[in-house]
Amino acid sequence: MSEVPVLEPGDPDVARARSGDHEAFTRLVEPLRREVHAHCYRMLGSVHDADDALQEALLRAWRGFGRFEGRSSVRNWLYAISTNACLDVVERRGRRALPVDLGPASTEVGEHVPRTDVAWLGPYPDARYEQREAVELAFVAALQHLPGNQRAALLLFEVLGFTAAEIADVMKTTVTSVNSALARARRVLTAKVGGPAGLPALSKVQDARVREVVAGYTAALERGDADAFVALLTEDVTWSMPPMPHWYRGRESVMDFVSRVPMTTCGAWRHVVTSANGQPAVACYLRREGEDRHDAWSITVLTLRDGLIAELTSFIGDDHFKLFALPLSLPATS
Repeated sequence: MSEVPVLEPGDPDVARARSGDHEAFTRLVEPLRREVHAHCYRMLGSVHDADDALQEALLRAWRGFGRFEGRSSVRNWLYAISTNACLDVVERRGRRALPVDLGPASTEVGEHVPRTDVAWLGPYPDARYEQREAVELAFVAALQHLPGNQRAALLLFEVLGFTAAEIADVMKTTVTSVNSALARARRVLTAKVGGPAGLPALSKVQDARVREVVAGYTAALERGDADAFVALLTEDVTWSMPPMPHWYRGRESVMDFVSRVPMTTCGAWRHVVTSANGQPAVACYLRREGEDRHDAWSITVLTLRDGLIAELTSFIGDDHFKLFALPLSLPATS
């Protein structure tokens, strides 16, 4: 949860904003922008969609602020508006997916052709520590399996602390319907990521071990050291690469792919350590033969379990690098 203070209806800027003072409105909502944006990402699974939903919510809030009655905080009021803006997006576009949602793991390395007919889940840059559980990749991916109303109810209740009555008011429904939606959502989330509320428990891996694993991962790929790479993986590791539909499960299958593609046919790699969804991540740059630079290739999010890599999710495309404020190329190294 964010540490942004709750804005009470008695704040003098509330009266100013209600009378049409846009600067006062901006002072009220600007401290909330980051956390509401994270909420929109959890709902929609895409930074771009979250950007659009947040802007729509802020526009609706400004246009409707004269009707703000002060029965709740400005924060809760803005969350209600943003939730409904996100529900409109869900109704128009549906859910976002990862390759693991589309079919079984690949049994052999084949040609990797992007699928352009799928709305892919995307990574979230630089989550603050207190937001980590709520934007962890497995959690956001699991949320996409819920209908919009269940997704909204679960997030408002479990992450943001709304009561069932408050959620019913937001969603223009009954408390009974909200409780039913919460029960169904919890069953799905428990099946997907575990835990009674569906919120994943963050890995208890020590920071020193995280740094060691990330450094080992980047060094092994850059050196083409398959033995060092496999030593970092759990037995049941998975690797997916949206927008490629193929994905691999198990140490043997992952190593078959790594030894035949990234370490052999792609070119030379360079890496920049970053973070995504509150998890360790690596920006991967590729230099093909004859080129004089390493070009942006993927943001790979690492999910660790017991000090080893249990999941690799490589979001391919330089559009992700812009979201992370990373350069699109790096100079070649000797």
